[in-house]
Amino acid sequence: MTEHPQNGNDQHGAGAPGPDETQIQDVIDRILAADAASASSTHGTRPASGRALALAEGGDGHTEADGAQYDLAERQALRRVGGLSTELEDMTEVEYRQLRLERVVLAGVWSEGTAEDAENSLRELAALAETAGSEVLDGVIQRRHTPDPATFLGKGKAEELRDIVAMTGADTVIVDSELAPSQRRALEDVVRVKVIDRTALILDIFAQHAKSREGRAQVELAQLEYLLPRLRGWGESMSRQAGGRAAGGEGIGSRGPGETKIELDRRRIRTRMAKLRREIAAMKPARETKRANRRRNRVPSVAIAGYTNAGKSSLLNRLTHAGVLVENALFATLDPTVRKAVTPDGIGYTLSDTVGFVRSLPTQLVEAFRSTLEEVADADVILHVVDASHPDPEGQIAAVRTVLAEVDARRIPEIVVLNKADAADPVVLARLRQREPRSVVVSARTGEGIPELERAIADAIPRPNVALDLLIPFTAGDVVSRLHSPDADIISETYEAGGTRLRVLVREDLAEDLRRFAVDRPEPAGA
Repeated sequence: MTEHPQNGNDQHGAGAPGPDETQIQDVIDRILAADAASASSTHGTRPASGRALALAEGGDGHTEADGAQYDLAERQALRRVGGLSTELEDMTEVEYRQLRLERVVLAGVWSEGTAEDAENSLRELAALAETAGSEVLDGVIQRRHTPDPATFLGKGKAEELRDIVAMTGADTVIVDSELAPSQRRALEDVVRVKVIDRTALILDIFAQHAKSREGRAQVELAQLEYLLPRLRGWGESMSRQAGGRAAGGEGIGSRGPGETKIELDRRRIRTRMAKLRREIAAMKPARETKRANRRRNRVPSVAIAGYTNAGKSSLLNRLTHAGVLVENALFATLDPTVRKAVTPDGIGYTLSDTVGFVRSLPTQLVEAFRSTLEEVADADVILHVVDASHPDPEGQIAAVRTVLAEVDARRIPEIVVLNKADAADPVVLARLRQREPRSVVVSARTGEGIPELERAIADAIPRPNVALDLLIPFTAGDVVSRLHSPDADIISETYEAGGTRLRVLVREDLAEDLRRFAVDRPEPAGA
């Protein structure tokens, strides 16, 4: 019987890898798509990895429905560029000088689930790193029951990671979990390069992609909440409290200001966080006013929610031709977009695109973006977009529903949209459709299934349900014009001597306003 070590440091025979180690190496080999580029002779690096497998192949896949994509061109103009020196040899390089691509090594602990789960998790981390503007060089996974409380990885695996960092010339290690401040410091002491965790990586992506004033404030608030317990160091500018005999009044110059530099920094951070919360609260009434107007006019609201890079913005463009930014990257769009749409039978509704979700979404982001996620909680219908071509679509669905439960949106009717049908396995699609009865298979890229989705939305949104027989004087033309809007359903329209005779279906609140023109008492539709 072969024993499986818990810490991943024991050897199985003389130089022979154990079954766990072989399986882990297979995971790493599948995650890092080998590139044809040769290794760097300066640092002795391994061949650079290709595009992370969690990102869709074939580019961004823009269609005519996506419009000109000016925002994408602006974002790509600010991309970090690899291979450029900060020492300018030619003045023409000035506009192209960017931050150097960070060269990163990934590290994770496989403590539960299958090898496929560990593979998908590291794939997603590689995609997040590339989205943040990094170059993924290598990866390490350790098989453990629980992470090491000191360095997250075991001692032996941390030393192996240090050797990989030195060999590849990496300058950053990204850990596929949230690290405690002490774990981060201890691991940095071993590998001798910067160490960041999954939460810090996601916050960095949000900081890069936030455009609106509210979005930037929300991201900064989340970053400060993450940073507050992680302030560190006793640098030269730190003032220590005097102790020992100096505390009794002995020792010239031993009495400092009484507050250490780290305490000053914490106080400044708390002051800044309080200011940001006030700013975000001040922005909230404007959004609530818009929602109140839609509620007062009884305009149905449909919110698009789903895992990041599942195709939410592409679907919004396909349904409304909004022309919002579409990019093959995680968290490409953060700011909510609301557009007007009409069902095939002429009923108007609003379609809202929201921030994407991800597995283990940082708590700081959920709290900071709670005001934005209210668009989902206040919707009449949720379009839950799922990337059907992803290796683990069920995991995506579970992660999204966890966040929806946190913002009290699980009670809202949900239509599961299985997107990217052109790239998905038919067997997976059949399995998902059996698991999710209220689902529609679509492809935002090709337009497949869009008519069926529009019919599903039309059946799900609140519809006019009060039948009225009206005689509206010719002097009240504004009322007739209002009834011709997508918010009412006109059954018949004739002209009489007393005015315009209309049989309509309207919503209850509008029926109260039209009661004075009613010929007969209102009755429920279908009665």
